[in-house]
Parts: sequence; structure tokens; C-alpha cells
Amino acid sequence: MDVSEVCQVAGILEGFLGYPDLLTSSQMEADPRSYRQHILYVAPTGGFSVVALVWLPGQQTPVHDHVSWCVVGTYIGAEEETRYRLNSVYGQATPALSPMDIATIPAGTVGYLVPPGDIHHVRNATSGKVISIHIYGADISVLGTSIRRRYELPVLP
Repeated sequence: MDVSEVCQVAGILEGFLGYPDLLTSSQMEADPRSYRQHILYVAPTGGFSVVALVWLPGQQTPVHDHVSWCVVGTYIGAEEETRYRLNSVYGQATPALSPMDIATIPAGTVGYLVPPGDIHHVRNATSGKVISIHIYGADISVLGTSIRRRYELPVLP
């Protein structure tokens, strides 16, 4: 899928984020141990999945990238996302991450990620529950997660 098609998916998702009854109460349940994933729909071909992620205060992802393109819309609350660039550090054998952007993504806002170059970290930096809707170009029911790789590297200032 090219970027213009991913943008079309983002536009469609944006139209649904204002629906107060978009999710059932069970699809909005959190887990006190970690952010929780609810698979809402998987295309019969496995070509895409729709997932709700539910975050309690302070819950976060590891720094990671994705197996496929991803469209994200914040439904309730506000996510905080940090995007990174992977760099080689002169004189060091281990690469490092440089933060490129930190953004607060409030309810009703839609964005997208297209690999490569989609390294990021997401967290709930609010005092309430945050729910986001994700559309991935992969069958998350088979993969279990959209995370391709985790990055446990130094972060440069």
C-alpha cells in the first residue's frame, strides 16, 4: 500500500473517532499490568486488522518499529508519541537513537506510520484512560502484535 492509500485509510478512520458508541465496554477494558490490545476486526484475506489499544496512566510501549503500515487514531484521551532516528555513532560499535519529534496526540487526531523509518515509543502521559484505534496492514490475530523489532539502544540528547 502506498502513502496516498494509507492517507485514505486515515481519513476514513478519522470519521469514526467521534462516535461515542464506537467500542463496547469490553473493548475498552484495561489491564493494570500493561496496555491492552483488543482485536476488533481482521479482513478475511488477512490483509489488514483493526485493533483498539487501551492504556492506563503511565503505561507505554517499548521503543519499536512495525511489521507493516499503520494508521492510528486517538479515540479517548491523548497519547504521547516520540519518534526516533537510528544513527551510527562515530567511534562506537553500537548504534543509538536520536529523538526527532515528541507529540501529544489528542482524541480525534489521526496519524500514520509507514516502514521503514517508523521507530517510535508511545505512552499514556495523562491521569486517565487512553484508547486508540489502530489499523495495520497485517493479520494481528496471527502475528499477535504489530511490533517487528524492539530497540534497546542508548538515546542521544
